[in-house]
Amino acid sequence: MELASVRDLSRRPVPATVEEIEAFETDVLSGFVLARASAGLSDSTVRNDLSHLEQVREWFGAPLWAMEPKDADAYFGKVTRGNSQATRLARAQSLSTYFTFLELRFRAELHELTGQLVQCPLDEMNWPRGRKDIGLRIPPTDAEIDVLFAGWRAELTTCRKFATAARNYTASRLMSLIGLRVNEVRCLDLDDMRWELGRFGKLHVRFGKGSQGSGPRQRVTPLINGADRLLRWYIEDVWGLFDEDHTRPGAPLFPSERRNADGSAARVSPESYRRGLREAAQVHLPHWVDLLTPHVLRHYCASQLYGAGMDLIAIQELLGHWWITTTMRYVHVHQTHVEDAWIAGPQRAAARMEGLLG
Repeated sequence: MELASVRDLSRRPVPATVEEIEAFETDVLSGFVLARASAGLSDSTVRNDLSHLEQVREWFGAPLWAMEPKDADAYFGKVTRGNSQATRLARAQSLSTYFTFLELRFRAELHELTGQLVQCPLDEMNWPRGRKDIGLRIPPTDAEIDVLFAGWRAELTTCRKFATAARNYTASRLMSLIGLRVNEVRCLDLDDMRWELGRFGKLHVRFGKGSQGSGPRQRVTPLINGADRLLRWYIEDVWGLFDEDHTRPGAPLFPSERRNADGSAARVSPESYRRGLREAAQVHLPHWVDLLTPHVLRHYCASQLYGAGMDLIAIQELLGHWWITTTMRYVHVHQTHVEDAWIAGPQRAAARMEGLLG
């Protein structure tokens, strides 16, 4: 029996020219952009991916498909070591996504042209670590939150700019009641209020945070926990102080004092919410002034609802989390399974001893 000839996949009989490789690289990158756009990602997300890839390509000085693990070691271990955690993680994710695209779409063509096999240079050994460094967020207690918002609400009757203060109060209170992100609150329109849905009415959150760069993920959030009463008061008594036209399409739910070119109220910036919350904390909860942020209010909401008996799946849906493990990080401060196991341990031991003695 003769041995079958085996084709060497690591070599190409005729090397490609520089011009062919440059043209192929351009085509691949154009295809990557089109594929990401077809997946429904926003233009800004696609631009961010391209920016990360261009910066790695400029450092590497050759097509990215030629990168090996040792190149990724050098780039993330030396070149970007001083960059922020978020930048390093985003760049690694963009590079990994690009190599997934290469393997799915151009594996055979790339081998035929260059003799190379597609293999992502990032692996479990050199992938930039990030999650372990995220600080533990322990939210305020129910009593502390009550003090903050009770004092803030009483302050509205005497403050110099009632409309602005009432808007910031409502936005912050809403984050603590139903766990909206600060950018989700900023992007809400008046038309996103859907009083006819559900038992309490619902908010159409159109710009929820996506998972791993997947773009905004929409969801419908019920106005539970008193959020319905809060928003009815705000819309009926406060909103009209910013804008007179409730029927204008695209009118922001939380307007700014600034005006657009057509005279309508502009959308408020996230910094206004952060500044308003910080100023309120300085007065009513001073020991939290450097710790209390809109995102901590989101953690408080999850913890408060979990403590009140809401199950994790419902909290996950309310907060718009992709993974249940993310929700568990929000409520684990109030979970008691460790304490329960510690209490149950001696009880099991006593039961075993009774069985032996009996």
